[in-house]
Amino acid sequence: MSDQAAGFVFDTRLDEPRAYRGVRRRRIVSFLLDYFFIALLTIPASIIVFLLGILTLGLGWMLFAVLVPLVAAIYVGFTMGSRGHATPGMRLAGIKIERLDGGPIDPLFAILHGVLFWAGNVILTPAILLFGLLTARKQLAHDLLLGTVMIRDE
Repeated sequence: MSDQAAGFVFDTRLDEPRAYRGVRRRRIVSFLLDYFFIALLTIPASIIVFLLGILTLGLGWMLFAVLVPLVAAIYVGFTMGSRGHATPGMRLAGIKIERLDGGPIDPLFAILHGVLFWAGNVILTPAILLFGLLTARKQLAHDLLLGTVMIRDE
């Protein structure tokens, strides 16, 4: 499936249009599922922070300000940054992330992908999603910046 030339790996399956069929819809479904899972994970984390706040006479409660982004970063880092290259929501939707250069998706890279997605949404509002309508591989702005694509996992 891949050719080797001058030290570079060219993955030909990333050039097949079939790999991108239905990816936009699947990304929306996976986004909704993942943030439902993150909300569920935030509940026990909130209980832990609440108890930590009691133990530290209120100082631990300052963690509530960063709790959801922290839970989301850990979730994305350990799921998308795993060997499966997909969060549980992405697996249920049947997609995974791949790098165009063939490199691995490690936890730090996965967290960077998530942070750029949210930073792009804050700066460009939902207009960032229009990139997916204009690119052949249905990449969003942060995918273009990082050299990644979402493909069907089949």
